[in-house]
Amino acid sequence: MSFFHSMVWHAEGIQVVAPVKWRVLDGLVGVFWQAESQAGASGYFLSHDPRIMVFFQDVSSNISISNRGEATGAGSRPMTRAIYIPAGVPLWTRTIAQHRFSHLNLHMHKDRMLRLLSPAIGRSSAVATLKRPVEIQDTAAVESLARLMVDEVVSPSKHAVFAENIAGSIITGLLDISESAEVPAYGRLTQAQMNKLVARLNASGNGRITVAEMAATVGLSESWFATVFRQTTGKTPLQWLLGRRIELAQNLMIEGDMSLVEIAAQLGFSDQAHLTKVFRQIIGETPAAWRRMQTLS
Repeated sequence: MSFFHSMVWHAEGIQVVAPVKWRVLDGLVGVFWQAESQAGASGYFLSHDPRIMVFFQDVSSNISISNRGEATGAGSRPMTRAIYIPAGVPLWTRTIAQHRFSHLNLHMHKDRMLRLLSPAIGRSSAVATLKRPVEIQDTAAVESLARLMVDEVVSPSKHAVFAENIAGSIITGLLDISESAEVPAYGRLTQAQMNKLVARLNASGNGRITVAEMAATVGLSESWFATVFRQTTGKTPLQWLLGRRIELAQNLMIEGDMSLVEIAAQLGFSDQAHLTKVFRQIIGETPAAWRRMQTLS
């Protein structure tokens, strides 16, 4: 996913002391800042995308923050070591005492975040999670991961997927993720969820989608999806997929003049023999015999 963050900000009394380092990844941008802030310095920051800040020093006695205006007086609070700021939430800062600091910023596309979270906790839970700000002082493992991320931002040593997985671990380690995932009532898929699956399968054109893709389509983890799918349909996801692919094969045999070899290739069967075997198991006769019956009826 091509992405670069959009942010409105201005700061007074804060000076960068080393070149800013950044790296664009799939749906997120990692930025490493090193700066010095004077007593009385102030800042205003508003991002159109969710973002995370992890400080590598304790700045709680040096920086106050607020989401309601100037970071002084009522509503202000100390800046913690790590914070998650939902999209569209403004942040005001005020420096209490002169100090130097460094921090990692992760700017993330909302869809990238949903893609990360939805398969495990469900889309509605993921949406709710992204709306909840987080501020923690005890960063523990998150800071260790952030240092690894900085290494990959400043001087990349591995494929981008390594940095993306580190970022994913920081995100899931920091966000306030509810233990209760979005699950169908009584352990069954709803009709709306089944409709989504059918639409997703039809959109593929050849019936070749994975169980992981099916689970993601309805916003469930793969393991839970397999359980409730069988409780809903009486079939495993793979059995159901084979049945739907055979239905596509029947449609192709009726609507066109494709050979069985061509149909087998289009629908992802290894060869005509494989298609014939599965077809006979599900329909009770070979594709050739079934096709002849259709032409006679």
